[in-house]
Amino acid sequence: MNGDRAVRMRGGEPGAGPVVYWMSRDQRALDNWALLYAQDMAMKKKVPLLVSFSLANDYLGANLRHYGFMLKGLRELEGALSRKNIPFFLLRGNPPDVLPGFLHRTRAGLLVCDFNPLRIKKEWESGVASKTEIPLHVVDAHNVVPCWAASLKQEYAAYTFRPKLKRLIPRYLVAFPRLKKHPHIWRERLKTIRWEAVSRSLDVDRSVSELLRPAPGENAGRKALAAFLASGLARYERDRNDPSKEGQSGLSPYLHFGQLSAARVALEVQKSGAPAEARAAFMEELLVRRELSDNFCHYNPDYDNLNGLPEWARRSLDKHRRDRRPHIYARAELENARTHDPFWNAAQKEMVNTGKMHGYMRMYWAKKMLEWTESPDEAIETAVSLNDTYELDGRDPNGYAGILWSIGGLHDRAWKERPIYGKVRYMSAAGLRAKFDMSTYLRRVEALEG
Repeated sequence: MNGDRAVRMRGGEPGAGPVVYWMSRDQRALDNWALLYAQDMAMKKKVPLLVSFSLANDYLGANLRHYGFMLKGLRELEGALSRKNIPFFLLRGNPPDVLPGFLHRTRAGLLVCDFNPLRIKKEWESGVASKTEIPLHVVDAHNVVPCWAASLKQEYAAYTFRPKLKRLIPRYLVAFPRLKKHPHIWRERLKTIRWEAVSRSLDVDRSVSELLRPAPGENAGRKALAAFLASGLARYERDRNDPSKEGQSGLSPYLHFGQLSAARVALEVQKSGAPAEARAAFMEELLVRRELSDNFCHYNPDYDNLNGLPEWARRSLDKHRRDRRPHIYARAELENARTHDPFWNAAQKEMVNTGKMHGYMRMYWAKKMLEWTESPDEAIETAVSLNDTYELDGRDPNGYAGILWSIGGLHDRAWKERPIYGKVRYMSAAGLRAKFDMSTYLRRVEALEG
């Protein structure tokens, strides 16, 4: 495997017992550097390799839509790992409560986990580490360039981050080795996972229904990638920002749940015969913008609130905090798409009914909350809440960074000062109408509703 993954290690030398991969963010068997690293360590020690997943009681307000998509993917994953002689263990509860006991029962010698920049995962890692003496190795299997290797600080914007990332991409974007059939077999009897019973027993919000599309899982993610490469990538640069066209990749749920590797996507895009301009535009989003979001969340614990904004933006928004708003909508009115703006309503309906929103419309959608709520704080809180309730890729660094870019100028520059927005970039319904065929977008969302 690629040994240059900048693994972060906590604790001393690994013991003699099995290697446990605590899977969390990267829920796949293929193209998974954390799993490959764990197997490499287990092969060197000639011990079994176990994969555990802790099904948290409440993960940042996730509901049945998110848990359903994830559990179906994990069920497929269990079979894929079994064929490699790697047992999969589904633990019920928050990791600090259930993982130390599992490590003790299995007499584990090393714990490997994947990287997540969000506060909750860092708290979980510290909680697990405080309850066991087993060494913990963290591998960034989500980003092409490991987050801490790309930069040691929060980057100001894409233009400061891009050159650092591009220097390192050739070093880290390399071919994946195959996951081997593990020769050191776990001999203890496995408990059968009754997936339907697990789903029925979830104590989560069931008011937001599961979706028929997109299909979840690693196989579905690879099929979605193949379809995008065949028919979508060539027109990506031209169509991606137009809400009236189906110009986006549709890969975000699979990337968010780790059912598809961003590095695999990048490798396949590089090999494709799409025009160079289309490949460059897509790679900018996949690598620079996406990994900039991880950089932001990793180095700024206030990634989901007003304190995470640059100083110029906080001062500007505070200066206009008491400006008269043209409309004030309650949370329920926004959630049910009952505003005066048909474009905003359509974007909200698209998200509620499909679990996704066109990327350009998500910027517009978030910015309007600054106009239609009592304060910038409320605007960010409402946007995060609605995004994380309905988007399949909610609770993601991309979402947090995107909302703070829209409402508070994160990774952007100061613009001409105006009421309410201050120096934050402005977007309007008139601008949408001037750029795009918005009547087509409205009709498409109306058809989706049906």
